[in-house]
Amino acid sequence: MSTGSRNTWEAWARSVPPLACVSTREPCPDPMATATRLARAGLTGQYVVYEADGGVWHFAAGSDVSVTADTGGITARAAGRTWTSRTDGRPLAAFADTLSALRDEDDEGSRGEENAGGRHFYGWAAFELAHLLHADPASAGDRPLLHALVPSVEVTLGGDSTVVRAVDEAWARKVADLLAEPAAGQPSARDEPVREGTEGIIAAGSAAYGRAVARTVGDIRAGLLEKAVVSRKVPLPAERHPDFPATYLAGRRANTPARSYLLDLGGYRAAGFSPETVLEVGDDGRVSTQPLAGTRALGADPAENERRRAELLSDPKEVHEHAVSVRLAWDEMAAVCRAGSVVAEEYMAVRPRGSVQHLASRVTGRLRPDTGPWDAFASLFPAITATGVSKRAALQTLARHEDGPRGLYGGAVFRGSTGGALDAALVLRTLIGTGDEAWLRAGAGVTAQSSPEREIEETCEKLRSVAPYLRFSED
Repeated sequence: MSTGSRNTWEAWARSVPPLACVSTREPCPDPMATATRLARAGLTGQYVVYEADGGVWHFAAGSDVSVTADTGGITARAAGRTWTSRTDGRPLAAFADTLSALRDEDDEGSRGEENAGGRHFYGWAAFELAHLLHADPASAGDRPLLHALVPSVEVTLGGDSTVVRAVDEAWARKVADLLAEPAAGQPSARDEPVREGTEGIIAAGSAAYGRAVARTVGDIRAGLLEKAVVSRKVPLPAERHPDFPATYLAGRRANTPARSYLLDLGGYRAAGFSPETVLEVGDDGRVSTQPLAGTRALGADPAENERRRAELLSDPKEVHEHAVSVRLAWDEMAAVCRAGSVVAEEYMAVRPRGSVQHLASRVTGRLRPDTGPWDAFASLFPAITATGVSKRAALQTLARHEDGPRGLYGGAVFRGSTGGALDAALVLRTLIGTGDEAWLRAGAGVTAQSSPEREIEETCEKLRSVAPYLRFSED
């Protein structure tokens, strides 16, 4: 980074107020519902709910401090001021440099003891960032690729306590008043799964998708690539307006995700139940990724579920799809980790994820001293299970055969800290909205053994993790 840019981001970081007001309260009996209620309260223009590992929910809100990057430039805001700089086609590096200025402020001790482990930030990365990292930069487009919020208030809802951190007493009081409100009553009938119309929603565009799968199989058999995860977009009726918090609460109660999130951030709204993480980086430099590939439906009949599980574990197409995904994840981890530290801690287990069950593995390692969390993110993003093998060839195939850019789908929603931690959820099984539009999207891993009929069926199975739990505003 140039000296001028460094001075720019240091000035921005000095304008970011610390979370100086910290209080600890009794744990909430239903942290999921409490986090959703905080989101619905409309405290400010942007918010994120992020469910981390271990049943801990984080709520973050604010609108004063943010960082946004696209192919050409990066914009940071704080204290009513705006700082800009060019990215020269490297938005992720510029994004990481900007956030690192907050760490430098922490290192100088100006933040006090209230935020041991560093200041947290929340954000998203659009799928099109992948074209800059691995394929054709011209395909990245001109829309924002990365956005992060540095919150004015952050609430951590765990099993042992509720911790509130705020920039001032006014913010702390707003949250304290909301937490003191009585919990909502029992769910009403409209909170039950809305099955009527679900199958019609998830079938939209399936014929065109089948043709895209067939073309992709042709590319694979021609030797252009091994696998591509081809997806289809399912627009929701324009006259109906999704209630994102209500959808999140209903869907999360019915799902078994690795991570979940609810957000209105940087132009996107989303309610999602991610089946896997792109990466998890700890303050100690331990990094892991969790590729899931290979799918069968998961229903209410235990015997049928077990039959499908056995079929999944023995299906040559599914096993091959999973194995090549793990192989590439291993290679991407090895590129940033200490020699000999990369291991498969779990291989080809079966994990339930809402309406489906997946083959799942976990690859872990230790970052090299010369690499950090964003280097690992650059290597692993986007998740191999949302792109294909090789990643470059798969991205080129998706650009040919999918209808328009993916945006948030297949990208990541993340929570990180200036202390070096980064937890990024893969954006799948998600209701997404921007402007007046809202949609679902689902994909399937296409290999040489794929049939359009089976891949269409798989996308329907995945859409059933979200579509039955859609809730709409009554206005």
